[in-house]
Amino acid sequence: MGEMGEEEIISSKALPMKGGDGPYSYTKNSYCQRVALDNIKEMINEAIAENLDIKHLSPISNTFCIADLGCSVGPNTFTSMNDIMEATVLKYHSEGLSSNLPEFHVFFNDHTANDFNTLFTSLPPDRQYFAAGVPGSFYIRLFPKASLHFVHSSFALHYLSKLPKEITDKNSPAYNKGKISYPTSSKEVVEAYASQFSKDFESFLNFRAEELVCGGLMVLIMTGIPDGSSRFQAIGATLDVLGYCLMDMAKMGLVSEAKVDSFNFPVYSPFRREVEELLERNRCFSVERFELVTRTRDVAATDVQAVTKHARAVTEEMIKQRFGSEIIDELYERVFQKLQEFPQFLDGIFKRSTQLFVVLKRQAMD
Repeated sequence: MGEMGEEEIISSKALPMKGGDGPYSYTKNSYCQRVALDNIKEMINEAIAENLDIKHLSPISNTFCIADLGCSVGPNTFTSMNDIMEATVLKYHSEGLSSNLPEFHVFFNDHTANDFNTLFTSLPPDRQYFAAGVPGSFYIRLFPKASLHFVHSSFALHYLSKLPKEITDKNSPAYNKGKISYPTSSKEVVEAYASQFSKDFESFLNFRAEELVCGGLMVLIMTGIPDGSSRFQAIGATLDVLGYCLMDMAKMGLVSEAKVDSFNFPVYSPFRREVEELLERNRCFSVERFELVTRTRDVAATDVQAVTKHARAVTEEMIKQRFGSEIIDELYERVFQKLQEFPQFLDGIFKRSTQLFVVLKRQAMD
């Protein structure tokens, strides 16, 4: 199995969350992900208690290696890593191995443009693990073979390795004119995004299979959509609001309409069945748990300003790279106004949130 070349991976500068710890930073505006992770914490604890076979997994060096893929800048990654470590320690105690507790080594991975300075300056001072950064796309090999015991990735796999070429090709039926995402686009556009997601997810699984020891676990928390439901949820709704605001600015001559036509976010939320089919095709992992977790919230209690800041933390850097920094404040002020004017967008973004929770175990080689 060959590794993907650099030319096949989207620019590492294209996808970072807003760095630093300012009012629009991801650090200050990642509460949605935090709430979702809090709700899933017990499911991760159960996965470790039921599926982590430490008696056959214990490494010779007595070091237990954990990787968080798509860690961003914190603080959520620190909470997740601590929870995983504590659940693993409990597993050792339950197996009567309290005297043989391993040392923990956590690898924080994200694109090279991620704000690793903020990440590492905010590391918990009382952490009970060694920490290291691993920059690079998780659609390529990142670690030596059979070197990891636990892989975690949350709210990162909806980012594609690259945009499908046809959606910015004016001569293609999948040309996505006037839009920056796929949920309300033509069938051809949706199919192009779905095809790229399929290729990327297969690569992700294959490379992780090389890096995980036999019996090692991988927990994935992904944005996902119930089969047969509308694609206009969460990410899709957020990007549609941004797209409408960019087109409004283009009509006023504030940004280039041609730039909007050629600009698309490389993100995709799959239906449940899409992920199921890809997992069935992969022979390296056994599926220990696969669930679609649905949460509902009272939109009336949602702070529009907070929602706007969250959208800005996630999307500003990519917008800035394409359109320049001078339009940023006005663009997100328009997003704020649009959310106030059309509360159905707020409903699409926050009222009903769904995530796929997947637990995979690395199977023994044939």
